[in-house]
Amino acid sequence: MKPVDQSAAADVFIADVQHERFHDHHLWDLRKGRDQERDHIPEWETLRQLASDIKAHTLTHLADYLEEFERNATANGVQVHWAQNAQEHNRIVGEIFEARQVKTVIKSKSMLTDECQMRPYLAERGITVIESDLGERIQQLDDDQPPSHIVVPAVHKLRGDVAKLFAQTIHSDPNNDDPKVLSEAGRQSLRPHFLAADAGMTGANYLIAETGSFVVCTNEGNADISANLPPLHVASVGIEKLIPRIEDLGVFIRLLSRSALGSPITQYTSHFRAPRDGGEMHIVLVDNGRSARLGMTDFWTSLKCIRCGACMNTCPVYRRSGGLSYGSVYPGPIGVILNPAIDLHRYRALPYASTMNGSCTSVCPVKINIHEQIYQWRRIISEKQELPLLRRTALDVAAQVLASPVLYRRVIAGLDQVSRDFPRALIYNPLNAWGLQREMPEAPKATFHQWWAKNRGADHE
Repeated sequence: MKPVDQSAAADVFIADVQHERFHDHHLWDLRKGRDQERDHIPEWETLRQLASDIKAHTLTHLADYLEEFERNATANGVQVHWAQNAQEHNRIVGEIFEARQVKTVIKSKSMLTDECQMRPYLAERGITVIESDLGERIQQLDDDQPPSHIVVPAVHKLRGDVAKLFAQTIHSDPNNDDPKVLSEAGRQSLRPHFLAADAGMTGANYLIAETGSFVVCTNEGNADISANLPPLHVASVGIEKLIPRIEDLGVFIRLLSRSALGSPITQYTSHFRAPRDGGEMHIVLVDNGRSARLGMTDFWTSLKCIRCGACMNTCPVYRRSGGLSYGSVYPGPIGVILNPAIDLHRYRALPYASTMNGSCTSVCPVKINIHEQIYQWRRIISEKQELPLLRRTALDVAAQVLASPVLYRRVIAGLDQVSRDFPRALIYNPLNAWGLQREMPEAPKATFHQWWAKNRGADHE
């Protein structure tokens, strides 16, 4: 597929100043809320280390814990399926629905089903999937626009945008953009779908090997309704969501909502262990490249991610460029390190959508070294000759200049002299992306080396 041009897509988002400023400020508020919650918990860093250690232990014993989960889930009356990739996941889910003549599905938020592009697959087979999470529903109504954030998928929209969209799609008042009114309109439009659905779908935040159960965290309660009203419940879950014991869950629950939204806990932490009376429950465990990533020495710890979005909320590039600019279900810093493992050619530009400031690593509740992995992906992209020709040529020239102190000093001195009289039209034009967002600094009268040789060099001869 054609490589994602994150920079060009970001330009479009930045040009809409009102949306860009709201996006930046709102996500920074979430980051500040996270910091306030952190400061209320003296053992915060201990929790982060414990969560990281639990994940590391689980991932390094993943096969054993997956088998334990399957045994216990099966004993609970759950039907467990294994999917090697997105195609197998979609086929399995489709076969479950077709065998039971399912035509309508009500689904709570699931990044995995978006990753597998399940909705279009089922639509081709006459099965309609309705998103029950309000943010995901907004995105679905907006011509199936992908989510822009893994926790707040419609965060790039203003309430006026939602009012206009709801007026066009569910016939609410276009002139009333009160959030409570919009939420109620969304809720009322979803009620008939909950009641009429032939099946419900959820993802899962955590799989628990010890009990064969899984946990879904929401703030709307929509997952509970999706799972309990229809007679059939299907949960699609990535194999990395596993934790060993029920007592481990408390560590992650204390970290998740605080990191994501700056709130002490999610409104609903729902445990699913067995089918309801007279009902049927299936769990589809999905690999889709996760095992391959587990074997990558520099990148396997990215599988620790608990999808809190804290790295996005703190990232200056994400906050100012919008999630849709990343061209993937997984945007922001975590997407920067996940997506190249899926398709290096398509996502080769993403590791350069970073200032490498390390803030993403410092806020990650499971201590993923995100900024270091971004650097490693840049190295791989260069080694695999995936850099665009112009950038590759520029870096080759820079490498030769930086490798020679004499050449470096001559080039710097020459550029300083040239830049004083350089025509602005050659720097600030549509063909030079560097000049679009920056102003050239004023060149000093002398380089540091020239200053040292003149003022201090003689003192050391």
